[in-house]
Amino acid sequence: KTLKVQTEDRKDLPFTDAVIHETQRFGNIAPMALSHQTTQDITFQGHFIKKGTTVWPLLTSVLYDESEWEKPHTFYPAHFLHKDGTFRKRDAFMPFSAGRRICLGQGLARMELIIFFVTLVQRFWFTPPPGVTEEELDLTPVNGFTLNPRPHHLCAVSQSLLHPLSPEGSETRPL
Repeated sequence: KTLKVQTEDRKDLPFTDAVIHETQRFGNIAPMALSHQTTQDITFQGHFIKKGTTVWPLLTSVLYDESEWEKPHTFYPAHFLHKDGTFRKRDAFMPFSAGRRICLGQGLARMELIIFFVTLVQRFWFTPPPGVTEEELDLTPVNGFTLNPRPHHLCAVSQSLLHPLSPEGSETRPL
C-alpha cells in the first residue's frame, strides 16, 4: 500500500524537508516583506534612520546572501542538511518574512507543503519533455512585483507505470 505521509513525518524525512526549504529559498516569489516602521531613531550599518521611517525588508537579500549560503544562486538542498544528514535550521531562511509581521499562514503552509510534496513524489516522476535536458531548464525568475517562475513543459509520469504494484498490492519504491 502507498504510505500516506503525515505532518509529524517531517522529522523522519530530513532530505525531503531540505528540498522543500530549498525550493522556498531558491524559488521565493515575494522579494519584499510587508513594510515596517522604525519605533526609535537607530543607526544601521552606519546609516541613520529616524523614528517613524517606513522600511521595506528585501527578503531576497537574505535568501541569496553569499555570506549565509554556500551556493546562493544554485538549487542546493544541502544548505539545510548537517553533514550527518539531519535537518539543519537556518536563521537566514525567511520566505514568510520575519518578526511580528511574519505570514499568519506559515504554520499551515509548512504542514500542507510536506503532505503535498511527498504525495506528488510518491505518485509521479517529473522529467523534462523528450528532447529537453534538465540543464536547458531556465530557473531564472521573471522579475515583477513578484518573482515568477518561467513557464516550462514537464512530463508527470505515474509511478504506477514505472513501479507496478507488487502482487500483494504494495508499492516497493521508498521515498
